[in-house]
Amino acid sequence: MLKYYFIAFFSSLILVFLLTPLARRMAFRFDILDHPRAPVKVHKEPVPYLGGVAIFLAFLVPVIAGLFFLNIPEEGREQLLGILLGGTIIIALGLADDLKGLSAKTKLFVETIAAILLIAFGVRLKFLPVLPSIPLTILWVVGITNAFNIIDIMDGLSSGVAFIAALALIAIALPGEQAFVILACVALAGACLGFLRHNLFPAKIYMGDAGSLFLGFVMAALAIGTSYTAVNRIALFAPILILGIPIYDTFLVTALRTKKGRSILRASNDHFALRLVALGLSRKKTVLIIYLISILLAVTGVLVTLVEIRWAISIYCLVILLSFLIGHRLAQIEMREETHG
Repeated sequence: MLKYYFIAFFSSLILVFLLTPLARRMAFRFDILDHPRAPVKVHKEPVPYLGGVAIFLAFLVPVIAGLFFLNIPEEGREQLLGILLGGTIIIALGLADDLKGLSAKTKLFVETIAAILLIAFGVRLKFLPVLPSIPLTILWVVGITNAFNIIDIMDGLSSGVAFIAALALIAIALPGEQAFVILACVALAGACLGFLRHNLFPAKIYMGDAGSLFLGFVMAALAIGTSYTAVNRIALFAPILILGIPIYDTFLVTALRTKKGRSILRASNDHFALRLVALGLSRKKTVLIIYLISILLAVTGVLVTLVEIRWAISIYCLVILLSFLIGHRLAQIEMREETHG
């Protein structure tokens, strides 16, 4: 099976590398473009969307092939099918939003439907009884789906963070031979890495809402489909560390907008990444720093699954303390009042 995982990784990497230029041409042909708009949109020429479609297709092909060629347990097959069906709904939702623009209520409704579909196929928070796990699973899936959309404000940021998180889940899933998680993660990691070739600054194409929502949805599903508690029960919180960047930015943006009396659905420049830029960092350096933080969080997330419970608690407490200290410092940065989409 290990051999096929490598094949799946390189297949998705090569596919997205080949499909992205095609998606770029299609976007120009049908005028599916992101036009420059301050303060976040720093590009001077229109940049095409549709990168998310390339990521989706590059992920889809090796995963479907794996269902035929790998000996995945029936429960894992069902969960993987749920991820594929739900992911298809999410990519369609994102495309509609990229093309026409959808209301927040419409997007939340469709995302909730996709989350319920996941649950129907067995993807849910297993450490809780079925009934209480349903609303919390929906909250997790919808929250992480949108969190990846929230951080998709700089070239290469969302896809890079997803790549790092996928590697962490692979590291956790490999010892327990969680085949469906490993297969989906290697396919997603390959797709994200291949897409970065076209998406790093200055980006030749954007993934759009289709891509960022899809990445968030799949990462949310795989994070709760992975088993963490072989060594200690408290390791079940490891996904919060592994997906720490999108989760932290979502909480930061929500807290700052609420403090200012603004709707949390209204766009603003309260993001973690933009506040680093306001400190004088270039956008390239900001993305690299966030990659580094994401790697540290991912390694920490893997670590808490391997150590005794007392050490895991210490790690959680340290991360929480640092998060509050960094958040307090970031909140003091003066930001322009311009908004972005």
